[in-house]
Amino acid sequence: MKVKASFFLCREKILQLALGAALVMCTIGAMAQEGGGPVADLDAPQPAQQQTAQDSNGTPPPQTKRILGIIPNFRAVSADQKLPPQTVKDKFISTTEDSFDYSAVIVPAAIAGFNQARNATPEFGQGALGYGRYFWHAALDQTSENYFVGFIFPVITREDSRYYTLGHGGFWKRAGYAMSRAVITRNDRGGEEFNISEVVGAGAAAGLSNAYYPSRERSFGNTAQQWGLDVGIDAFTFALKEFWPDVNRKLFGGKQ
Repeated sequence: MKVKASFFLCREKILQLALGAALVMCTIGAMAQEGGGPVADLDAPQPAQQQTAQDSNGTPPPQTKRILGIIPNFRAVSADQKLPPQTVKDKFISTTEDSFDYSAVIVPAAIAGFNQARNATPEFGQGALGYGRYFWHAALDQTSENYFVGFIFPVITREDSRYYTLGHGGFWKRAGYAMSRAVITRNDRGGEEFNISEVVGAGAAAGLSNAYYPSRERSFGNTAQQWGLDVGIDAFTFALKEFWPDVNRKLFGGKQ
């Protein structure tokens, strides 16, 4: 019964995350589409003045190294850009850059605050000391997940850890593509395959977290919840990367 209850709690949290991500995605789409924006359906014939998602030469706007000048975007590949396969060194460096960037504290800080507010791990306590415990656990969760998903498994499976921007088509086509990258990825040969690095790597990171959480928290439900949270955050990140060039061009003129 305890395992069953944990499973339903896990499923509820994952559904909440998915709904929240969908809401943000719709907001991003509305921002980009406002006034004939860049994610209008480009599959259908449209007047030239409505092709605002593309530069004058017909190519989508490029990715930038950071989102909003803060969030690392080093592994995002601009639409239609051709790059050589990643080396082992490339995968290690890009993962390390993401994991130890000055902005890497943002997600753990938010997760720590949320978990403390709902008293997710009572053993950590409350107050500043309790928040510190929540924070370093969340930071370690994020770092280990980054290395499993972005370096260790991509090296073993020979998968490409970069996000390849679609950049063409309507909002729902691009949103579906972005979210699907959580289960589909490009390999080092340029083909597509099941994303072992993401799915299995996130699960391995969630399993590893049992080594440093209190023994009472080492349940199937908590491990599955952490696994689902990791995959869900990554799926949302892919969607953010997909539409960032459009939002950047519309709000900042492509200067970010």
